Amino acid sequence: MSNLFPQGFPPGLMISAPASGTGKTTVMLGLLRALAEDGLAVQPYKSGPDYIDPAFHLAAAKRPSFNLDTWAMDGGLLDAVAGQAAGAEICIGEGSMGLFDGVATRGQSGFGSSAETAKRMGWPVVLVIDVGGQAQSAAATALGFKSYDPEVPFAGVILNRVASPRHERLTRLGMERAGVKVLGSLPRRGDLALPERHLGLIQAVEHPDLEAAIVGYAAFLREHVDLEAIKAAALGSAAPAPSALPTPPAQRIALARDAAFSFTYPHLLTGWRAAGAEILPFSPLADEAPAAGADLVWLPGGYPELHGGTLAAAQSFRAGLRKHAETKPVHGECGGYMALGEALIDKEGNRHQMAGLLGLVTSYEKRKFHLGYRRAVLQAQMPGFETGAALRGHEFHYSTILDEPDAPLAHVMDADGNPVPETGSIKGHVTGTFFHLITGETA
Repeated sequence: MSNLFPQGFPPGLMISAPASGTGKTTVMLGLLRALAEDGLAVQPYKSGPDYIDPAFHLAAAKRPSFNLDTWAMDGGLLDAVAGQAAGAEICIGEGSMGLFDGVATRGQSGFGSSAETAKRMGWPVVLVIDVGGQAQSAAATALGFKSYDPEVPFAGVILNRVASPRHERLTRLGMERAGVKVLGSLPRRGDLALPERHLGLIQAVEHPDLEAAIVGYAAFLREHVDLEAIKAAALGSAAPAPSALPTPPAQRIALARDAAFSFTYPHLLTGWRAAGAEILPFSPLADEAPAAGADLVWLPGGYPELHGGTLAAAQSFRAGLRKHAETKPVHGECGGYMALGEALIDKEGNRHQMAGLLGLVTSYEKRKFHLGYRRAVLQAQMPGFETGAALRGHEFHYSTILDEPDAPLAHVMDADGNPVPETGSIKGHVTGTFFHLITGETA
């Protein structure tokens, strides 16, 4: 299969949908594995700031997945992330929400929609449509998406949750009338749903039998989707040339990595390693202290609220963290920020003592939804960035701040420039933010 595609950067496709909940992640995972089973080196991507899907992509394609974000990333970083496809034969991107869903205000490159990513990468869109409760009418939806922006390449549709052969015939009839190519038709199957929790899918490492599930998705896709037509639709697209990835905030970085702390954008870690930084993973849940010789401790986001008691009892972790913070920087994002605080209250109302390096107290007893892009102008230094630097990131959590007594780290705004009260904190060598860092703005 190595000669199937043109020389240079591989062709690609964007798997998208009219809305969330249509089954595109199932299609994505099945397609990644089916193409890999056919002998192709498949490079997965996620359009937008999702923290969870890339780990599922890695499990399916056996190749790390990266986020492409047209709101947060400038052209150079987008090109650099696209460059991670070197050595692959085909790229498959998974969209976020609906194809054209983004924000109201332009960021470094655009408005953050999957359509923008597809347009920039030259990837034809495969639209996964839930046709439950309709037949020929689904073609009107498909035609609207195909014609809404003529500059977005459009490959065709995969019909999902088809109830019967008659239902499929009627739906295909409408698509033929609208001039929309049908690339596959998936019968309704309730057992294909992925388990979820409050931030979306459960983490890939928590799935009880992810490999068996992915094998099943691939077999299902192979039976009901025209894989040769999918490959043919990708031909002719080409990714941009690689450029510079983010530089590391320190030389030796102790990175918390387990079921409680796992949300770090892959392009950041790739950039850090490419620049020669040494990543030293450790597990707070296993009561491991960060490496004594590390220059920086970085606690990513994740699910500390599900492990409050374990973290409160992790004496070696907390002692090592405090020792490091006496002389060297510690930074936490979202869940990592909460773990650096004084206490975390879980949804049952139980109070768990955290590291106490910051005064932050957060609670899940009364959930409050926080979601969206963030632009932060630093009012103090944080690892890798000077005072006054502007950062781009994304916030997604359900916690409520009960106390945040330390000095604010940044002036934080949403995508439209409206102030956001979650400013982050700084105390001594310790900093924390509720947003997950994507990139720093370039001059």
